[in-house]
Amino acid sequence: MTALKEFQRLEAQGLWRATEGAQRRHVVVSLGEATLVLSDMNDQALAHWSLAAVERANPGQRPARYFPNGDPGEELELDDDANDMIDAIERLRREIIRRRPRQGRLRWGLGATAMAAFLGLAVFWLPDALVAHTMRVVPDVKRDAIGRALLTEISRVSGPACRSDTAVAQLRMLSRRVLGPERAGDLVVLRASSRATAHLPGGFILLDRRVLEDTEDPEAAAGYVLVENLRAQAEDPLEALLRQAGMMATARLLTTGQLPDEALERFAVTLMAGSPEPLPDRRVIEAFHAARLHTAPYAYAVDFTGETTLPLIEADPLEDADAAPVMSDNDWLRLQAICGE
Repeated sequence: MTALKEFQRLEAQGLWRATEGAQRRHVVVSLGEATLVLSDMNDQALAHWSLAAVERANPGQRPARYFPNGDPGEELELDDDANDMIDAIERLRREIIRRRPRQGRLRWGLGATAMAAFLGLAVFWLPDALVAHTMRVVPDVKRDAIGRALLTEISRVSGPACRSDTAVAQLRMLSRRVLGPERAGDLVVLRASSRATAHLPGGFILLDRRVLEDTEDPEAAAGYVLVENLRAQAEDPLEALLRQAGMMATARLLTTGQLPDEALERFAVTLMAGSPEPLPDRRVIEAFHAARLHTAPYAYAVDFTGETTLPLIEADPLEDADAAPVMSDNDWLRLQAICGE
């Protein structure tokens, strides 16, 4: 969805809170292509919302209140002084909603028809065929919703994600540096995870707080993010969930767009109890080189002796002059304290 041309570069002031109960702060709201960017008065980006995921908490009322991705804890309030911005957001939201039904009905209609055929010939269809078909037709917005539902289940054990107001910008900075600008909000820091990293449907990369707090070099943390993203690229995270959930749960997702809560809970437990899949050293080294990152800081963070990660240390692909900095020392210190408040 691309923002209408007359709304490009539209800006207004509003009040934003990062989490429920957090202190509201004045922000500048900028409307770009399919996004809302919330910045402080120093033009430092604080949040990046996809228009397709923006919801209104009080339709028809003023001041208008919006929240992203089904999370009413984070909220943006726009008063009558921002009428142009409110009108633009509402017009774009109506356009998004108008476009969704035809595409959604067609996609899920085809899925339901295919499912009926599968049920009629169930004795001849293998579970692999059902999983493969479901993965092809599930839209990105549903993958995102499944990832958030899994994160909720994981948070019951790990505690709520760390979202310190003073470090949110630095977390997004790390995400943009490693994953790209379009995935600035995909990193989630957990307070007490049983594994250093994990990934979820929807593109979410989970980091345990130790990845930040127990390393001295931001390149090591960037390496953890990069390697976990490589694992997500190697195997669709939705596939593992569907295979564990079974045929009935997969069929329910295909026909209704929902997965049973029990399937999500079981997978969350399995995921966090597991160990990261090893990746070929050559693939890892190539990815570090493409990202202009040294491999040695990450290798020593994984094994401080360097014995098990020696190939990465010896094959560090970059000279210092060729590497691109991850962030400044001050930003790194702020990011390390993201769970400290």
